[in-house]
Amino acid sequence: MERSQINEILEESDKFIRSFGYVMPPFAYWSPKELRIRTATDASSIRANRLGWDITDYGQGNFEDLGLFLFTVRNGSATDLSEGKGMLYAEKIMISRKDQVSPMHRHNIKAEDIINRGGGKLVLELFASAPDGSVDPDASVSVHTDGVVRTFAPGELLKLDPGESVTLLPGVWHAFWGEGSDVLIGEVSTVNDDLTDNVFREPIGRFSTIIEDEKPSHLLVSDYDTWL
Repeated sequence: MERSQINEILEESDKFIRSFGYVMPPFAYWSPKELRIRTATDASSIRANRLGWDITDYGQGNFEDLGLFLFTVRNGSATDLSEGKGMLYAEKIMISRKDQVSPMHRHNIKAEDIINRGGGKLVLELFASAPDGSVDPDASVSVHTDGVVRTFAPGELLKLDPGESVTLLPGVWHAFWGEGSDVLIGEVSTVNDDLTDNVFREPIGRFSTIIEDEKPSHLLVSDYDTWL
């Protein structure tokens, strides 16, 4: 993805989020320079826990059809999770555009509530895991939707209206997209680790390759290791 495209998506996404009354935390608007200074002093946890902007085309170069906008608002640490105490949770706000697919994947550790916060329908395609962790094409899968257990045939679609949510436990395979219009998505989960805890059905990457055709308005979490 070109940096100019990322900058444009950041601006559009912030407006979309605000249209639903959700306001981002102050550090979302720090310049790259201020973020560099602050993460070296009083805000080191932003870098350590990878809080902030995240735009991905999954390395495929086709964001309109295969991609996702995310912002990690808060996140605990793997150390806390391993010790079973401390900050064991994370929160994200995301945008899935109309017919824009987030590809089939599962998590080894993370349990997550995926919440339709507004816009169109959020559609999820669901599969159970086989004993080896791969997609099981024959087994049904059960999930909680706002406290109600629902069972789906393999590959069946779950459609969430605004206000509805689903709890996905580790091992539940899922792909998702917006139907009808763009969707604002909330995610509340156990500690999030996008570097090691995403298992994709197809051999694709989690982050985008960025072509630096202009200066970044804000850094992405995938920029931190090289820019900070």
